[in-house]
Amino acid sequence: MAQAPDGPAAADLEQFGYRQELSRSLSFTDLLIYGLIFMVPIAPFGIFGSVYSGSGGMVALAYVIGMVAMMFTALSYAQMVRAFPMAGSVYSYAGRGIAPPVGFLAGWVILLDYVLVPGLLYLVASVAMHSLVPAVPVWLWLVAFVLLNTAVNYLGIRMTARVNRIMLVAEAVILAIFLVVGVVALAGGKGEGFSWSPLYNADTFSWSVVFGAVSIAVLSFLGFDGISMLAEESREEARQIGRAMVGALLLAGSLFVVQTWVAALLVPDAPGLLAEGDPEGTAFYDAARAAGGGWLASLTALATAIAWGFANSLVAQAATSRLLYAMARDRQMPRFLSRVNERHRVPANATLLVAAVSLVLGLYMASRDDGISLLSTLVNFGAMTAFLALHVAVVVHYVVRGRSRDWWRHLVVPVIGFAILLYVVINADIAAQTLGFAWLGVGVIVLVAFYVTGRRPSLAGLSEQENS
Repeated sequence: MAQAPDGPAAADLEQFGYRQELSRSLSFTDLLIYGLIFMVPIAPFGIFGSVYSGSGGMVALAYVIGMVAMMFTALSYAQMVRAFPMAGSVYSYAGRGIAPPVGFLAGWVILLDYVLVPGLLYLVASVAMHSLVPAVPVWLWLVAFVLLNTAVNYLGIRMTARVNRIMLVAEAVILAIFLVVGVVALAGGKGEGFSWSPLYNADTFSWSVVFGAVSIAVLSFLGFDGISMLAEESREEARQIGRAMVGALLLAGSLFVVQTWVAALLVPDAPGLLAEGDPEGTAFYDAARAAGGGWLASLTALATAIAWGFANSLVAQAATSRLLYAMARDRQMPRFLSRVNERHRVPANATLLVAAVSLVLGLYMASRDDGISLLSTLVNFGAMTAFLALHVAVVVHYVVRGRSRDWWRHLVVPVIGFAILLYVVINADIAAQTLGFAWLGVGVIVLVAFYVTGRRPSLAGLSEQENS
């Protein structure tokens, strides 16, 4: 008799019609670290100036609201991973919670996030490394990052987990150095001194300003959902995966608020940053220089490059390959992407494809002046749109079909989460909306082609009626 979704992880998958192929070797701690690395504990280093200028200086408030907003999505993820503990994330949850065609479109939209985000990370890191070592061109840094991460991911999920632990410690040490030096500098009279202005400033406060900044800040939170991609490699109960997502989001959000609060008080030219923005992306490093000098500015810049180009892109590549693997085994992507390397037990072809796409995309975007900003808005749009389907899936699966009366978790939370994300999507950059909806349109055409050729989307373990 099949065990319930909350039973031991090794017995979960067969009841849904799949064979266990990936290595179940990850602990709760591994999942938590994976999520933290995906979100990058020092992520605000790279986009601090944009969030600061967009929020009227209330950068800490933007991250607080962003964390609360994303928490509703994390709670919805926690409910769906308990119901369907498998790889594929929102693709699996929308497909099984609502219907396979909806799952395909949700997976197609979130591909815009997952396929683009490694290329974005490689590009940001390569540009940062080029600024530190101008003799090495951007393209060479990009190639080096892609080759290194592909090798680590190909060696297996345990290797990825070991590297994650090392990188998390390194990021924590650098963040601690910045915070200690920054607090000492503030206590010594540098910057504004201690104040509440990064959390609330009556002179600049307005909800439109703050929510505009939140749409940028949420980029730092994208990644907690990647934990769900590892559901078939976790040796924990399904509910622990949801707890890891919530825990990673809370920890990362707290770190984001603290570091941006300190940095905001140290900004050397606050009026200029508010008026002109941060086109060079150096606002955080300028604050670090004001606190401790050039060495701290260089240290934080180097940490950003390594965290984004190696640690973050490493786990992003792993998550993307699992999404492609999950869709391919359901014949909603080319079948060769479902091949698993027998020795390392990883989706080998999917891993290599993600590397190739990231390399080509990164090299192309490096030639554009707006490459980083365009990729950032597209990544945000893809994720937010897919998350909308996740919230609907919770209501349909639990309330409509399951007759659940747990109104808070199965109705109130997803409805609030849906409303917040809808606001972000509606107010997204026009270029991102245009390209995002164009991508969705292509997905609809592909879906129609499936039906015309007799290959309508179907999921293992579902009846013919449920698959229709």
